[in-house]
Amino acid sequence: MKVFDKLGQYSEGSSFKGWLRRILINTSVDYYRRNLKHSGMMDVELLEVEASHFNVLDELSREDILALLRELPDTLRIIFNMFEVEGYKHNEIAAHLNIPSSTCRTYLARAKDMLREKIIALNHVRNERAV
Repeated sequence: MKVFDKLGQYSEGSSFKGWLRRILINTSVDYYRRNLKHSGMMDVELLEVEASHFNVLDELSREDILALLRELPDTLRIIFNMFEVEGYKHNEIAAHLNIPSSTCRTYLARAKDMLREKIIALNHVRNERAV
């Protein structure tokens, strides 16, 4: 449709094939850019829900959580506790520990990643025992 709409813009001295190719390429690029934001999405109907994907934290006891926290390196554990348990802000933790605020954020992210990995591993061990 674009070719017919823009036919008046075609100059007779130029290559029709090149002109047509340019319209097709530009239309394809426009379509790609317009739909790029949807490329990472998946149709909800295609998702399979497994019964085992309940909240693992609900199954952990207080002792389990404390044991997982004790496994963290000291700095990560201190920053995690100060931020998540005691409610300090990053800049307050950074001032208290004499580190940059960005380092505090990085350490907190590492602590959360390590805890997540440990919880997943613990969940796998428990699931294997149950089978």
